[in-house]
Amino acid sequence: MKRTLFAMGVLLLAFPALKLTAQPDFSDDPYFTNSLILEIGSSVGVMNCLTDLGGSKGTAKKFISDVNWTNSKACGSIYMNVAWRNALVLRTDLTWGGVRASDHVLGKVKESTLGRYDRNLSFRSSIFEVVVGGEIHPRYFKRYTERQRLPRFSPYIMGGVGFFTFNPQAKSDGVWIDLQPLSTEGQGFAEYPDRKPYKLKQFCFPVGGGFRYKLSSMLNFSAECVYRILTTDYLDDVSTNYIDKSLFAKYFNGEVLARAETLYDRQKEINPSHVTNVNDIRGNPKSNDSFFSINFKVGFIF
Repeated sequence: MKRTLFAMGVLLLAFPALKLTAQPDFSDDPYFTNSLILEIGSSVGVMNCLTDLGGSKGTAKKFISDVNWTNSKACGSIYMNVAWRNALVLRTDLTWGGVRASDHVLGKVKESTLGRYDRNLSFRSSIFEVVVGGEIHPRYFKRYTERQRLPRFSPYIMGGVGFFTFNPQAKSDGVWIDLQPLSTEGQGFAEYPDRKPYKLKQFCFPVGGGFRYKLSSMLNFSAECVYRILTTDYLDDVSTNYIDKSLFAKYFNGEVLARAETLYDRQKEINPSHVTNVNDIRGNPKSNDSFFSINFKVGFIF
């Protein structure tokens, strides 16, 4: 968040110079418009996720119907767009933020969650993402006569490819602990050859839409929602079934062993008499995790 405010402050301080040196955009002039327009700006917003953990009441549902909005965290970005006749946009975004989820939030509706509350798992992760993509603005494909002004308001759709980093952590005894090195579902164990250690740097596929409003010949305002399709189910370190707890001692020792045995199964923290059996359901491997952001953007036009 501090980085976002700093970036916006730099842009605002630079605005007088831009006003003097930048080539104006004549999109309000009925007789002329630039073919290529460069826009640089920043955004602030919120980020959330859809994973195996947390969610809303009832059984786990798909997409927005299972979002728990209380888990939203601040995010920000800086971006650069190159627009061709305002209709097609090539964009590059650098985004940072965070995601989190917890089964604990289901406490008030635990009777309807079919054990999701009792599972008692949670995570948080920082996110850093680089995206290259495009936008399509349908309103600018229309031919306008010389007597018609180009529209200020433009809804659009977007898509692209991104590369992001994440690092799921869980809190134990007041300390945030990295989960990936603990192999909580037996990733990398010989007993589970199909469970490979997941990488903390991966590709994603953003899709979404929004609207752009031209405040002036040099200033754009946009609002958009971007959903990331992921190729991993381990954004939250949860995907499939519980493993045999005794296996941790075969691969770890000391503090790492203690952390793995504590964080792979936290049901006894709610019910001390609970017994977890090997292959009990821990997550749903049939659908990958995802995350999304809602951002408000301000861009300066060159």
